[in-house]
Amino acid sequence: MTESPRWFKSSYSSNGGACVEIATNLTARGVVPVRDSKNPTGPALAIDTAAWADFVAFVRTTEI
Repeated sequence: MTESPRWFKSSYSSNGGACVEIATNLTARGVVPVRDSKNPTGPALAIDTAAWADFVAFVRTTEI
């Protein structure tokens, strides 16, 4: 049985249409799927969990 991604957007999303969605329910398989919220039937990226953790850590410590 293949588990389907359970997609969600950040609580910081203002629903302005420029959002990404992720599915954290597949991290046990070593991936974090990421997709464009404007195109839910389009392609999704499968990002390695370690790379995703590095990305999130970078974003949290970077000032814009």
